[in-house]
Amino acid sequence: MNDMTTTVEAGTPPVGKSPSGSARGARHRTGRIHRVGLPYLLLLPALLLELLVHLVPMVIGIVMSFKELTHFYIRDWGAAPWSALANYEVSVDFDAPVGEALLHSFLVTVAFTLLSVGLCWLIGTAAAVFMQDTFRGRGLLRALFLVPYALPVYAAVITWVFMFQHDNGLVNHVLHDQLGLTDKRSFWLIGDNSFIALLTVSVWKGWPFAFLIVMAGLQNIPRELYEAAALDGAGVWQQIRRITLPFLRPVNQVLVLVLFLWTFNDFNTPFVLFGRTAPEAADLISVHIYQASFVTWNFGTGSAMSVLLLLFLLLVTGGYLRLTSRGRRAAP
Repeated sequence: MNDMTTTVEAGTPPVGKSPSGSARGARHRTGRIHRVGLPYLLLLPALLLELLVHLVPMVIGIVMSFKELTHFYIRDWGAAPWSALANYEVSVDFDAPVGEALLHSFLVTVAFTLLSVGLCWLIGTAAAVFMQDTFRGRGLLRALFLVPYALPVYAAVITWVFMFQHDNGLVNHVLHDQLGLTDKRSFWLIGDNSFIALLTVSVWKGWPFAFLIVMAGLQNIPRELYEAAALDGAGVWQQIRRITLPFLRPVNQVLVLVLFLWTFNDFNTPFVLFGRTAPEAADLISVHIYQASFVTWNFGTGSAMSVLLLLFLLLVTGGYLRLTSRGRRAAP
């Protein structure tokens, strides 16, 4: 009897009752809710911003592609009559002027994107591999390499506009006046040379990004592998082929996809370089859709072209991700 009294006085709950257990269960459930719900709570601002900035305009653009939306309905575009698939039929009718121009712009964009992405990756990878060795001034050189990527697009491209001028541009001054590589001063912002000018600016502006990503990927490759390969008699090219490129495969897969999407959708560079109307040789599809929408005031057709471009990019991205994932599974 005395022992029981002592136990109760000490604060131990009677047998069969465990209020502390229920309290612990409640705290456990509350902690679990916090753990599960916290990530979604942190992602909520980004999801709302994505909804407002991208998803809502995309849905509106898809709706507009099914309407005969011209300048007559700018004040109240909801009153524009439905056209069903008429805008899409006009866009893909490659025998008609609108479809033929769109197909030409698409082919120019594909050629431009393949060349730009390939050169950006090649130059960036070569520079990153070269910068792995320690030498005097390496830090300064790294900073200089990143200047084109750090500059605002308008400031960078407008500088090239002045450099490509026919009479007093730096490019003609060097190629014609100083080196004598051309018979006469070239027109770089009109005609067939406009494609070369656009490609030059795109590569100059884009390769530092590839350099930055590849240089970060190279930090994960153990230096012991190169030392062992050198002891086995492997040369520089063999080390790059057998060690560097295989280890960089995951990085390159993401890098190529990002460069492809950025370059294919690039609007700022050609618009600042050529203005509202790009030359035929440099008629990228982003500028072409802009002209179809805001120059001819046919927003329905322009929206249909944008939706077709979105479907193409989704198809290419899905196929690329499927192909690369299959390659990763087959790698072991």
